Formats: sequence, C-alpha cells, structure tokens
Amino acid sequence: MKKIIIGIIAIVIIGIAITIGCLVGKKDEKETVKLEKIKLAEVTHSPFYAPLYVAIENGYFKEQGLDVELILTPGADKVATSVISGDTQIGFAGPESAIYVYEGKEEDYLVTFAGLTKRDGQFIVSRNKDFKLEDLYGKEVLVGRLGGMPALNFLNALKNAGIDQNKIKLNYSVEFAALSGSFIGNTGDFVNLFEPNAMIITHQP
Repeated sequence: MKKIIIGIIAIVIIGIAITIGCLVGKKDEKETVKLEKIKLAEVTHSPFYAPLYVAIENGYFKEQGLDVELILTPGADKVATSVISGDTQIGFAGPESAIYVYEGKEEDYLVTFAGLTKRDGQFIVSRNKDFKLEDLYGKEVLVGRLGGMPALNFLNALKNAGIDQNKIKLNYSVEFAALSGSFIGNTGDFVNLFEPNAMIITHQP
C-alpha cells in the first residue's frame, strides 16, 4: 500500500514539475519575442499629442509587439515624403498630407487610418499682452502653409468667431518649422503656433 501511495505522490510531483516547466518556458518565450521596429514621422513635438507619448513611454506598443521610434519631421509635406520614400513606415500629421500625395498623382497613395486628436492645439500669439480677435484686422498674421492643417484650423476659428479673414493680412509664406523664428525675428504682428513653441516665445527676454 505504501508503494502505491508513494507512486501516486511521485506522479503528482512530476506532473507539477512539468506544468511549472511549461509555464516558465512560455514566459521566457514571450519575453524573447523579437519586437517589430516601426519608425514614425511626427509632424511636431507638442503636449497636444500627449496620448502618443504616454503610450510609447508606458510600453503599450511593446505589449503589442512593436518598438516605435519617433522621428521629428516638421511639416505635413515632409512627413508624407518620409513615408513615401520608405524612411519611415507611419506618418503622424494632418490628413492634408494624404491629399498632397493624391494630387501629386503618386502611384502609392497614403492611407489615413487613425486619429489621435479631436481638437485644435494651436494658439494665436500676440506681441502685446492685451489682445482680442478684432485686433487682427489690418495686421499681418503668420498662419503656416496655405492648405495646411494649422492654417485651415486658424481660418475655421476666425469663421466661428465671426471674424472677416479678408480684413487680415494672412502670410502663408513661412514654413511650419520656421514660424517661431520668423516671429521672433520681427516678421508679422501675430503668429499661429502649437505648444510648447507658443509658451517658449512668450517668455523670450
């Protein structure tokens, strides 16, 4: 009888050991899975896109098997070029980037497949502390490239506020990445900026 009991106990112990071994093996296998490298071209680095940064820093992408490398690529047109050339796999910019490619009759079109934000993350920066939208009349405003999302959102904001854009000198000639520098260099009376650039230039000495 003792031999039978000892045999049963031995079988149970062996079974437990095998089970534990399988679980450890699966854990090790999961930990050694090679992550797929993804290069993501980001149109601008801003707190407005905080959800993306949180997902990267907290490892949410890695949990899905992706190793995301964020590459700053100022301007939606440059983001589109980066993806088409194969330098990056995903472009993070306004949907106008896909339209540029389509209008350019490219063979490989860009596909807009996800959205991260639902609001406008831009700010109108003035040279004066006291400011109201009517102060834009007759003044030069650096709004970004014509047809770009920053410019379109700016014009939409004016429309919603009942401001006549035809009474404002809209400057579309300054590249997105150069808006802050141009304004600091005394070009324009107002500028349309994302954070943190808006806060940075308002604290310039």
